[in-house]
Order: sequence, then C-alpha cells, then structure tokens
Amino acid sequence: MALLALGINHKTASVAVREKVAFSPERIVPALQEAQQVSAVSEVAILSTCNRTELYCATELEGSRALLEWLGQYHDLQVGELESCSYAYWNEEAARHMMKVASGLDSLVLGEPQILGQLKSAYATARDAETVGGELGRLFEQTFSVAKRVRTDTAIGENPVSVAYAAVHLANHLFSDMSQNRALLIGAGKTVELVARHLKEAGVRDITVANRTLSRAQELAQEIQGDAILLSDIPDRLPYADIVIASTASQLPILGKGAVERALKMRKHRPIFMVDIAVPRDIEPQVSDLQDVYLYTVDDLKQVIDENVKSREGAAREAEHLVESGAAEFMFQIRALSATSTLKQFRGQVENIRDTEVEKALRVIRNGGDPEAALKGLARGLTNKIIHSPTVQVRKASAEGRVEVTDWLRELFELPTSKQGSSTTDKR
Repeated sequence: MALLALGINHKTASVAVREKVAFSPERIVPALQEAQQVSAVSEVAILSTCNRTELYCATELEGSRALLEWLGQYHDLQVGELESCSYAYWNEEAARHMMKVASGLDSLVLGEPQILGQLKSAYATARDAETVGGELGRLFEQTFSVAKRVRTDTAIGENPVSVAYAAVHLANHLFSDMSQNRALLIGAGKTVELVARHLKEAGVRDITVANRTLSRAQELAQEIQGDAILLSDIPDRLPYADIVIASTASQLPILGKGAVERALKMRKHRPIFMVDIAVPRDIEPQVSDLQDVYLYTVDDLKQVIDENVKSREGAAREAEHLVESGAAEFMFQIRALSATSTLKQFRGQVENIRDTEVEKALRVIRNGGDPEAALKGLARGLTNKIIHSPTVQVRKASAEGRVEVTDWLRELFELPTSKQGSSTTDKR
C-alpha cells in the first residue's frame, strides 16, 4: 500500500478548470464514499478550496489513473482535460507536498494561515465519513505537527498577505479615497470576514454583507457596524455599491450580467470594482465584458501578492528545511512500522523456545536433578535453538555468494568486523 497526493491547483490549472472540479461542502461525504470504492483505494480524504482540489489516498500504485478517471466522471469531464493539469505525488513526495500545503508554502499567498484550517477540516470530514484509517491518519498528524513547527519556528506567518488583503489592496489603487466608497460583500465566511476587516482598516465606512443565511450576515455586519441583507436583495443594493467582493460556496453564479447591467444604468455608468474570490465563481465571467466594470478573479490577484512575498523568502527557505526533515522523519517512522509484524513473529518464536527450555529445566529440578546442571542445560538449549536457523541460513547464503547476509548478521548483533576481530586476537 502506498500514499498518494493527486490533484490540481492554481499553478497547474486556471480558475475556469478549478471550478469544474471543486466539491461543495455538502457533496464531500458522498464523494469520499464513492472515491473509496475506486479499485485499489483503501483510504481517502478530499481538500477542495478556491486554489486547489486534492485527493490524499492510501492506494495501490495503479490507483492514480483510476482516481483521475473517477474525478473526471464525477464532474462530467473527460479525463484528458485533467491529465494536462494534474499532478500525482507518491510516498515521501506525497508527504512533502501535504506538509508544504499545510505550511502555506504551496499557496497562492505564501504563508497564508487559512489553508491549515481547511486541511484539518478535510481530515475531520474524512474521519467522520470513516474513509481515513491508520496510514493516512499518521500522515495527517505528522503534517499538522510540521505545519505547527513552521508557524512557531519561522517568520513565514508574520504579516501574511492574504487573498482578502490583496483584493482590498487592489481596490485601494483604483480609488483615491476609500472612505467615499460603499462596499457590498457577497458571502459571510472566513474570507469575507477578512475582507471586511481590511476594508474597515482602509477607511470604508459603508459595508453591506449579503448572505444566504441572514443571521450569519447579521453577525458579521454587527462586528463591522455594517448592514446585512439576503442574497435575494442584492439587485436592490447593487446600484449603490462601488466595491463588490464575492466569496461563497455556491455551485452556481450569484451575480449575473443582467443584474449588473441594470445597476450600471442606475449608477449612470459610474464604475464598479469587483473581485470574485470564489471557486466556482460567484460572478458570471460575462460581466467582465461590460464597460465600467473592473472584474478580477482570484487568479488576477497574483501580481499584487507577488509584490508582497519577497519579504518572506528567507522564512520560506527555513520552512522548506522543516518540511524536508518532517517528510524524511515520517517515512522513517513508516518504514519502522512495516517491520512490526515480523518483529512480533520473531519475539513469539523466541518466547516459545524459552518456555520449552524452561519447562525442561524445571522438570529436571522437580525430579531431584542437580539445579546447576539444569541451568547449564537451559542455557545451552536456548543458545542452540535460537542460533540454529540463522546459522543454517547464513551458511547457505554464503555458499550462494550472498555475502551481504553475513554483513546483516554482524549489524543485527553488533559483531565486530573480521579486521576488528583479528586485531583483538593479535593483542591477546
């Protein structure tokens, strides 16, 4: 059984492709259960964010192709569409990749902290769905441990440039005085919460939060002294919004071209700045065809983010070293665990020999025999029976030219080399 990390991300696929393979939260559990039924797959977890969709699995080596085919079928895509933009990492490379993801080293925003929480949620969901067992479970736990060390021991998390920050920073470049603008936020999750805070810090006073659930919108609006509305109220509020930033988990667009056209007419074509952070997208791509609309997707924010990444390049190198050592340590543990069953067999066999020889010695003593002779017989019997099979196998291996078996025997029992043995004899 091998470990596999399979997926696509912002480096390999455009947002148009990523939104096609995104999993909505309510579809994750049935998808996990389906994926676990794929031939050769025994354990699976799914991470689906705006920047990546990845499957982490315990599988046989042929599982990569089968999983890619399943992913295509699940989302009604030809497997060829995924082959050109997907990647597959095995064993130590899979461990290294997961640790880089959890540490924010593989994110669009270097060092962003949200991904670790998303990965923990993916693990918890898979565990609740009973699609994760011992092998993946150990990998996740080691991954979280390494990510924690990265956060604690490096400066990669200091002053992080988030996607939310980049969106507001871009708006700041377009508007000379942010305090004169009104903002409409679509969604009320963690990303929108960060957007709201950055907008307040930038001076925006009038912020409206639109959400499918009014109570959640009201909670966020109360924190920022804003207004709360339902998604259905967006067309009425849109004409008054200079800044629109959207990030929901909807599988269909929330804002269409027609609604934006009507809003522009009411605004007498005063421009609207829009950022769609969601994957799948919340704002129809055709909106970008309209004059007086500046629509950006999550992919368009990369330049803003890149400008702010240089200050953390040194911390990133330190984090990479921690990831490398973490992945190597994990594989060392896995290889050690693979010997456990053999060691149990070995111990059981030796204990059976011990019990047999002890019983022989006790019978001699019970029958009035000499205890000293019985102890010597016990020692002799233990020695002969324990070393008999290894002695036969080493002689056979040596006769066949497999001299490495002799070296293993010396290593296992910490015997001196032949040269060391000769030196000892000479000194005597």
